[in-house]
Amino acid sequence: MNVLSILYILVFALSGFSAARFALPNDRLTRQIAMGLAFGLALLMWLPVLFAFIMGFTLLAQLLALAVAIGIGLLFAVLGKKRARTGAFRLKEERAFLLTVLPIIFIGTVLMLNHNITNASDGSLHVGQCTYGDLCMHLGFITSISVQKTFPPMYSILPDTRLGYPFLCDSVSSTFYTLGADLRFAAILPSVYALISVVTGVYMLFEEWFKKNSAAVLGTWLFFVGGGFGFWYFFDHARTFQSLSSGGDWSRWLHETLGISAAVNGSPAVDMEKMLLEGWYKTPTNFVDNGLRWVNTIADMLIPQRATLFGWALLFPALSLLRRAAIDGEHKLFIPLGVLAGAMPLVHTHSFFALGLISLFLIIALLIGQAKKNAEDKKQGKKVLLFFVYYGIIAVALAAPQLFGFTFRQSSAGGFLKWHFNWCNQSDSWLWFYIKNMGFIFLLMIPAFLAAKKETKLFYGGTFVIWLLCEFVVFQPNTYDNNKLLFVWFALTCGIDAEFIVNTWHKLRTEKTLAENGKGLAEKKAPFMKRLAYGAVFCALIFSMLLSGMMTLVREYVSGDHLTAKLEYKENGYQVVSPELNRLAGWINENVSPDATILTATNHNNAVAMLTGRNIVCGAPTFLYFHGVNYGERYGRVKKMYEEPEEYFDTYAGEYGVNYVLISGWERGSYSIDEMFFRKFEAVWSEGGTTLYRIK
Repeated sequence: MNVLSILYILVFALSGFSAARFALPNDRLTRQIAMGLAFGLALLMWLPVLFAFIMGFTLLAQLLALAVAIGIGLLFAVLGKKRARTGAFRLKEERAFLLTVLPIIFIGTVLMLNHNITNASDGSLHVGQCTYGDLCMHLGFITSISVQKTFPPMYSILPDTRLGYPFLCDSVSSTFYTLGADLRFAAILPSVYALISVVTGVYMLFEEWFKKNSAAVLGTWLFFVGGGFGFWYFFDHARTFQSLSSGGDWSRWLHETLGISAAVNGSPAVDMEKMLLEGWYKTPTNFVDNGLRWVNTIADMLIPQRATLFGWALLFPALSLLRRAAIDGEHKLFIPLGVLAGAMPLVHTHSFFALGLISLFLIIALLIGQAKKNAEDKKQGKKVLLFFVYYGIIAVALAAPQLFGFTFRQSSAGGFLKWHFNWCNQSDSWLWFYIKNMGFIFLLMIPAFLAAKKETKLFYGGTFVIWLLCEFVVFQPNTYDNNKLLFVWFALTCGIDAEFIVNTWHKLRTEKTLAENGKGLAEKKAPFMKRLAYGAVFCALIFSMLLSGMMTLVREYVSGDHLTAKLEYKENGYQVVSPELNRLAGWINENVSPDATILTATNHNNAVAMLTGRNIVCGAPTFLYFHGVNYGERYGRVKKMYEEPEEYFDTYAGEYGVNYVLISGWERGSYSIDEMFFRKFEAVWSEGGTTLYRIK
């Protein structure tokens, strides 16, 4: 069935490519593929859902979606046959692209593979550091949508409450779970697809924006790996100074700097390497005690946050279309842009909002610029504004049902919009917080902006507005989640920084001399030693911009089950589900009705919710609170049902339709259970200290 899932997703990718060839007939092949991935992903997330609204999330809905995708692909293939001017793939021309995106995609894919419920030898399920939290919620959405087939979906961790969270990032995996793929594969397959779309989308945006491969390469690496000065906290500076000043060799210095060696002059060594490789969220990009909150894009945004992953898979290709349509004058691209934008709210509301803010900034800037133009330019300007209107109408028409039917209903619960200055900075001055967290990426922002072309400033300006807005307004209950908007500003900041670095390097490594014909100036290479000195400085600069991110990615890799340097497999991940609960989940999947409700503890890594898709009375407050739903009454009643069942169980069990009661280590650790009461019910599954009782 996993093979069937691969074939299914390939059909959507090919359909998206067919649409991209029609919309971008003169683009080279790799650009069409990159844009086609985004179009195909939009179809993959939306077509099954459109049928599910009519007939539930059934296998038939998935097959009908497949048929429509095939039809769309064939239609655009026929329409674009005479339009497309696609050239052959030329490896030499695509070398920079491939050498950039392939390593980043590889890193992200490896982390997905060892962070998504890997099977341990003892029968338990392991995850990595960054997926120990949110992945549990997402797996519950994936399984419940597929198993219960109710659509629009409801919270399985708060039954009878409509799911207001942007659920297309999870329903896309529910499709493959419905097709028969195992849960791990269903979670990973579309995530890898989305990762490819994000990485290629970012690179293509930078390449089209700056018209330089070098700027695109550097900007892409800065966005996915770049970080600030957090690495400073992981070096023993006193030991470093003492080692170097005493004439110690470099190997000893490297060893001692990380705190691996024995004490120097009797002072105890601090094992900073152990803290980095084994500490819980003690990395150079995410170390709250030291005020480090600007996390790594791959490890903390894309791997654990599925909505962000799938939202960015559409957002960056959309930004590329927006820039080309509004600034390069390719006005017809406003039409596919409107469709892509309209597909975003139920994928990732923050991406839709970010695109809207940047678009609004551009149209205001264009309106202001109209007053300064001559008659001919004004005519062209009016044409751009007219297409902007078309874009807005399409996007709003498609987005409005999502916003009013789901997003606004959720946000009206409260806590989703409030004034708050200085984002999540709690320990530093405003300026030092950004310098420390973003390092040279932040420090170069102003000179990069001032040195940029007018068109670059115009396109970047919208994200600058996003940054300022996020410094004063919080858009969801969790203040930290503003980074879902801030990282859009961060991405484009990495872009203008990269262009500035590349242009500065070019100026410094060349000298202008009088041309041989005596007319004008010509460029020639600067002397070798001068180029070598500047090269060393630029290498040090770029290395310092990437070091914190590289250290974080190493930590994230070893936090899950992984291959060591000696190619030995090490089961090092965090246990998210115990062996007996994993086996119980398998039994439930085979023997318990999909619409059953099971009383369990409210732990976030709830095996019943994650692995079976069945309803539980109440899930983790850490999920429900930040979704703005009212869970308090149910949460309190779970405790009463376990601790005072003689008085409360029958009443509440009848009200919530409880069919089974689970008693395991999680329940015993959370409540003082009156176990004698539950022993009068039939124990349908029991192993060790874990028992499932059937109530009715």
